[in-house]
Amino acid sequence: MSAHEFATLTSDDLVTGEAVALDLPPAGLGSRIVSGVIDLVATLTLLVVVVFVFLVAVLQTDAALVRAAFIATLVVVLLLVPATLETLTSGRSLGKLVCGLRTVRDDAGPITFQHALVRALIGVVEIYAFSGAPVFFSALLSSRGKRLGDYAAGTYVVRDRVRLRLAHPTPMPPELAGWARVADMTALPTGLALAVRQFLGRAAGLDAASRADVGARLAAQVSAHVAPPPPPGTGPEAFLAAVVASRRERDLARLGREESLRARLTRR
Repeated sequence: MSAHEFATLTSDDLVTGEAVALDLPPAGLGSRIVSGVIDLVATLTLLVVVVFVFLVAVLQTDAALVRAAFIATLVVVLLLVPATLETLTSGRSLGKLVCGLRTVRDDAGPITFQHALVRALIGVVEIYAFSGAPVFFSALLSSRGKRLGDYAAGTYVVRDRVRLRLAHPTPMPPELAGWARVADMTALPTGLALAVRQFLGRAAGLDAASRADVGARLAAQVSAHVAPPPPPGTGPEAFLAAVVASRRERDLARLGREESLRARLTRR
């Protein structure tokens, strides 16, 4: 792993409130294709059945009513049904359920009806008007396997059956515990906090030169948010670990105070 990986963070990084990267694995192209074929077959089957029922019901009426019934059928089957299904199942269509996939927002949260409807609208053009070619090439070129509907809705498809594992919290270096208790530390910018956590979690895999260089550069950036500086002779990694651990402890204490206050205010 190179030192450059810690220098910048892209919008593809999903971050929790404690600046922990949530790497929800995007679905592979193969599973997306299988899922899409299942959904396509199910949708076309439903469309044929519903169209047949509607045509039989309005067969003896005028042509205008037949056209209106046909258009209404297309809207219901191609837009409302898939959008409603994905909304009620937290991003799962029939094909995704079979393949263990799920649609989520770009921030990894559950999608709403608006997200699902936008995906369905663009899907009519991508899948039915152009036989799925835009879907294939868009998913092939995207790092998250996004189709055009995902770009428009701000979503992507993840492997739902992969369990997410977060790294263990960084421990406080014992020799810096006293300093950390009295030091003034402002909240680190999200990108910097995530870079520090990634560095501390992966430092053992870096070569010595990169480890020292990245640690020194991150420590220099973090020092702007901490006063007074750590005791003389403190190494960059120990300094970074102390800041991360102290910020976590302070955030947990703050959340505890807020919860206690809410409990007192709502107590009858």
